[in-house]
Amino acid sequence: MTQKIEVQVPDIGDSAEVEVIEILVSVGDTVDTEQSLVTLESDKASMEIPSSAAGTVTDIAVTVGDKVSEGSRVLTLELAGESAPDTTDDAAAATPSASEEPAAEAGNSAETERTEISVKVPDVGSDEVTVIEVMVQAGDTVDSEQSLVTLESDKASMDLPSPSAGTILSVDVEVGSTVSEGHQIAVLSTTAQPATAPDNNAAPSAPAPDTTEPAKEAPPETAAATPAQPVTPARSPTAALAKASGKRAHASPSVRKFARELGADITQVSGSGPKGRILKDDVKEFVRGVVENAGSVGVNASGRASAGGAGIPPIPEVDFSRFGPIERVPLSRINKLSAANLHRSWLNVPLVTHTDEADITELEAFRKSIKPDAEERGVRVSSLSFQMIALARTLKAFPNFNASLSPDGEALIYKQYCHIGIAVDTPNGLVVPVFRDVDTKSVFDLAEEMMDVSKRAREKKLKPDEMQGACMTISSLGGIGGRHFTPLVNAPEVAILGVSRAKMEPVWNGEAFEPRLMLPLSLSYDHRAIDGADAARFCVYLSKLLGDIRRLML
Repeated sequence: MTQKIEVQVPDIGDSAEVEVIEILVSVGDTVDTEQSLVTLESDKASMEIPSSAAGTVTDIAVTVGDKVSEGSRVLTLELAGESAPDTTDDAAAATPSASEEPAAEAGNSAETERTEISVKVPDVGSDEVTVIEVMVQAGDTVDSEQSLVTLESDKASMDLPSPSAGTILSVDVEVGSTVSEGHQIAVLSTTAQPATAPDNNAAPSAPAPDTTEPAKEAPPETAAATPAQPVTPARSPTAALAKASGKRAHASPSVRKFARELGADITQVSGSGPKGRILKDDVKEFVRGVVENAGSVGVNASGRASAGGAGIPPIPEVDFSRFGPIERVPLSRINKLSAANLHRSWLNVPLVTHTDEADITELEAFRKSIKPDAEERGVRVSSLSFQMIALARTLKAFPNFNASLSPDGEALIYKQYCHIGIAVDTPNGLVVPVFRDVDTKSVFDLAEEMMDVSKRAREKKLKPDEMQGACMTISSLGGIGGRHFTPLVNAPEVAILGVSRAKMEPVWNGEAFEPRLMLPLSLSYDHRAIDGADAARFCVYLSKLLGDIRRLML
């Protein structure tokens, strides 16, 4: 009499629901204990559900894309030879089948033998450091030397790497925590090295499907690859691309996720690990080989023509030391975050830049005339203070610039406040502090606030909430130079104003040329929310306000 069991979703941590992203078996398949059945993915990590016993899949209760939670039924398994233990005696237990049990038990024991490691703060040269970024969550699978958290002292920032590959059991710090040498950061569970031994020893006694399928597939692969690439090595990208697309990949969730991030088809990667398991190095080699041999920018990492957007081919890795001396300097945390945000905006925002000029001759004369008043208040008034007030006034006149697209792209969210971000260049990278309620402040108020914020920005003392909530941003290169440029929109804002260095130019007044101080303006905008005509009107209106500051009183 056969027995059936239900395979259910185990405890998946603090995720209420996870998505089924891959089904690794079909009805009728024979599976072994611990063989992966389906792959689930939450917003934190990917995981595979293993079979709790050997048997045959009789039905599958989920499909790709389904949302499941703890206790959800995944499939039903008919156990293999379940009646044998009930009808055999001790003498029968000495048959050859019993000799397999110790091996199986030893294999299971080795596979489940784990060591817990406490990851602690090493000697960092400071009494205390602050946790400024936590890069992993409980349940994540990490590699050796993968960064877990970023620590920052008053002198430098540093990443704390994982001492070994394994699974994060707990994370014992959070962003903002202050820690010192010896403080526990996380607990890591690692699998003991002997786990690889049972794979090799158990190979002869493995079930027929595992050992015979590769042998059956091998001749067609060789035959398919031979006419096109007679001398191509077995692991070349061309040979990999020749494999049947229906091949089931043997890879861990982290490797599958890594392949998806690179746009590589995991089913076409050859594995070099035990029993053909695909490793990260295999994926890297596959992608590198495809890019080097493609001969065309229009081929992505899966070996197919790129359709744009996703599937953009990665830039090939170059060993620059072949050409001369080099120095590798890691990017600062600010630069890393800025790069990610700007890349996201560049890929998602259909960007257009409108350029114009404003005559600020009279504004500059007025700014110089109030210099004594500013000195009495202990502030220095720059033209940027006037630009902020003029921009706030223009945003009121053009409310679609003081808005953001809803996440679904179906509506505009209009803001009833006016906060303006100012891009500030610091030794550690670009930061954008936000000045709130600009429309209610005077030139002197903004000048005083700007002095304080700029100082704290350069000393890395700005708080996170001081760099959030901007309606629009000004990126000013006036102190450096240049005429026009294309600033990138800081999404979810829909526009950004670039300001370059003002220059005295001859301007025709209808009778003669006269010298006027002209300020170049570069307005970049999200074309989904703003059209070209509105952008032109916005710049004309702003230029009038800057050209005649009396209009700010109207």
